Amino acid sequence: MSNNDRRPNILLFLPDQHRADFIGLNTALPLRTPNLDRLARRGTVFTNAICPSPLCAPSRASLAAGKDYPRCRVVNNDQDYPLDQPTFYQMLRTAGYHVVGVGKFDLHKKSKRHSLDGKAYLQAWGFSDGIDNRGKWDAVNSWDGAPHDPYMAFLHSRGLAELHVQDMQRRRDRSFTDPTPLPEEAYCDNWIAENGLRLLNGFPTDRPWFLQVNFAGPHDPTDVTDAMARRWQGTPFPPPHANDQLDTETHTRIRRNYAAMIENIDRHLGCYLDAIKARGELDRTLIVYSSDHGEMLGDHNLWGKSIYYQPSVGIPLVIAGPDVQAHRSFDDPVILHDLAATFLDYADLPIPPDMDSRSLRPLLTGMTTQHRRYVISGLITPRLGWHLIFDGRFKWIRETDGSGLLFDLENDPWEDHNLAAERPELAAEMDALLQTELNRPL
Repeated sequence: MSNNDRRPNILLFLPDQHRADFIGLNTALPLRTPNLDRLARRGTVFTNAICPSPLCAPSRASLAAGKDYPRCRVVNNDQDYPLDQPTFYQMLRTAGYHVVGVGKFDLHKKSKRHSLDGKAYLQAWGFSDGIDNRGKWDAVNSWDGAPHDPYMAFLHSRGLAELHVQDMQRRRDRSFTDPTPLPEEAYCDNWIAENGLRLLNGFPTDRPWFLQVNFAGPHDPTDVTDAMARRWQGTPFPPPHANDQLDTETHTRIRRNYAAMIENIDRHLGCYLDAIKARGELDRTLIVYSSDHGEMLGDHNLWGKSIYYQPSVGIPLVIAGPDVQAHRSFDDPVILHDLAATFLDYADLPIPPDMDSRSLRPLLTGMTTQHRRYVISGLITPRLGWHLIFDGRFKWIRETDGSGLLFDLENDPWEDHNLAAERPELAAEMDALLQTELNRPL
């Protein structure tokens, strides 16, 4: 990097479907994330971060555009990111950043046109280089005896594609938690991490870089390698909240595998930190760990995401780097796509006026303790529809059938008790704020 260019490098770790409470900082669960914990000690933890929509394509589109879900132009998983809508990736690249990404982007969820080298849409989205692969189920569902994305092409070249497809078919039953037959180096998250490290080690040194690593895990199914599984044998887990679907042992096995996937991603985080340190760039690299949405993991008898409960919409968010205050925790609400403005701010770029994203840099550097009064999230699909507004304590949900729910997360963290009838004035106030946001023009 030029001695005159003091803009930081940026590393964004963005695993898929990592719920907020499954991190080592939460002592109520036996998670092991030593590298994320180390990052937290060096920086700031956001305890009330949520996603703009608990579904892959709209959440990632909101991040790319820096816009709230109602304005990001990707409503659900049957739409592609509109190529006429600017991305913060493009802005960074135009400003001289070397912009690279690996893993599952999910910005063309409808067409799913992946080239075997993984580069089909990267230039159009704003990347200089990278490898875009399908998510777990999309990769397997596309298999017809030939690969249609770079990960399946890699497995096919090793004679492992059919074995992987057969194993994944068994995992349509979520109670199947046996280790994958794939060797360590062929496990998808390990392959993604290796791709990113290889590219990172070849980055130019005369300009700043941005690297986004999109892990396929810990998205379901809970496939883990034999080595990952062995590390969690015998570890107890609390059962999910309000679930009568599966027996305790099955729930425990599922949660062990989910934790193992997170621990594996954390191991890769440590490898990236070591690689950046070896380049002599750790002190000038902004490091961010988050996720596109959460995972219900059986709470309320629900699995996956798409719902308004906190395990689905809540995400981890930890940031460390240049001038970021250490050992800090911020409890006010923030939202995933605030990262778009944050990255532009650190790159000394103006934040476009049509972005909803707000930079976290003033919070991170201690210039302010205020950010937002509330954040909004939502999802509209053929089978459900809702929007929510969240102020860090109270959450108001308006469903498309007109019904409403009000939860006090401070006193009711599992969102069991709807306060709408007991607190009608608060419900009306929050609904009015939500409607104002929803009625803003595109």
